[in-house]
Amino acid sequence: MPSTAQARRKAGLSSLSQSRLVRALGLGLAVSTLWAAAASYYLVFHDEMLARFVSRQSAMQFTYEERIGTLQRALDRAAAERNAERGSVENRLSALTERQALIEKRQGLLSGLGGAAAPIDDVTPPAPIPVAEPAARVQKPFPTPELRMGGEDRAEAAGRASSARLSRLEDALHRVAEAQSRAAAGIALQAGRSAERFRELIARTGLSPARFDPPAGGVGGPLVPLGPDAFEQALAEARRQVEEETHLRRVTAALPFRQPLPGELAFTSSFGARLDPFTRGYALHTGVDMRAETGAPVRATAAGRITAAEYAGGYGNMVEVDHGRGLVTRYAHLSGTALSVGQRVEAGSVVGFAGSTGRSTGSHLHYETRIDGEPVDPQRFLRAGAQLVFAD
Repeated sequence: MPSTAQARRKAGLSSLSQSRLVRALGLGLAVSTLWAAAASYYLVFHDEMLARFVSRQSAMQFTYEERIGTLQRALDRAAAERNAERGSVENRLSALTERQALIEKRQGLLSGLGGAAAPIDDVTPPAPIPVAEPAARVQKPFPTPELRMGGEDRAEAAGRASSARLSRLEDALHRVAEAQSRAAAGIALQAGRSAERFRELIARTGLSPARFDPPAGGVGGPLVPLGPDAFEQALAEARRQVEEETHLRRVTAALPFRQPLPGELAFTSSFGARLDPFTRGYALHTGVDMRAETGAPVRATAAGRITAAEYAGGYGNMVEVDHGRGLVTRYAHLSGTALSVGQRVEAGSVVGFAGSTGRSTGSHLHYETRIDGEPVDPQRFLRAGAQLVFAD
């Protein structure tokens, strides 16, 4: 009996061991199966997952690079536009500087025309215009739109400000250039009027202004027509008129327009036919007689050279002054002479002293003017000279 029970226990234990072994083998088989399945899945789908991952990374990289490229092109375009704008500003500044120098040169030319140029306000040379520098490279690959647009707006505002300043400078220089053209035209008009006045004064004496023109010399040269520039044309006309006026002014200064005696003149005998004080018959009086006290200084009516200083018959003591161009003045009946033949005399210089020498009835001055040896009425010159103001 005991042996039978032992056999049964052994059989039960064996059955239990087999059951455990079966479960363990089943569990191991399941684990092995799962591992094999996972391994198989990994081996089968590994390349596809890796390819998808690589594809996603490549797509992201391409997108980033495309966006970076777009931003880079935008920055390069903005930089190119700013460089072009800077070049335009620099060109305008250069043109303004050249124009400013031209205006200063023209003002010097105007000032040289006898100082008749009307004053023109100076224009400050254009100061360098600040030009916006290209924006610095943005370190972040994708800057926010707000920051990027703000920089562009600031650059655009700076560009507009620079352009406005340049436009104001250009307008100011244009106004100055117009004022200079008007000033040149004004100088020409003023000089022309003055020249005409001198021309009329000379004509009143019976002389032609052409008589005093310098000898004509040879002229020539290449034809260089004036351009359409208003200032150049006005300046050329102003120079011509100023030269003409200066010439006629010198001619006028050389004519005997001054008085031989100071103060208001008292004529005791006029030019032309008169009753001779000695013969009581009609005779030609070749000058005018002026009341003067004995010893009163007699002055030259224009610059010249003494050609006679001696006793000359009916003239008594006489001084003759040659003023050139065939024009001569005589001062007669002098009590004495102050200069000798050959001396140079200036207008207003004392040539002698009033008296009553020669064919005279009392102390006075006999004054003559002669053109090419022929006596003419001195009052032509005296009346014309009364309109002039002389700086003694």
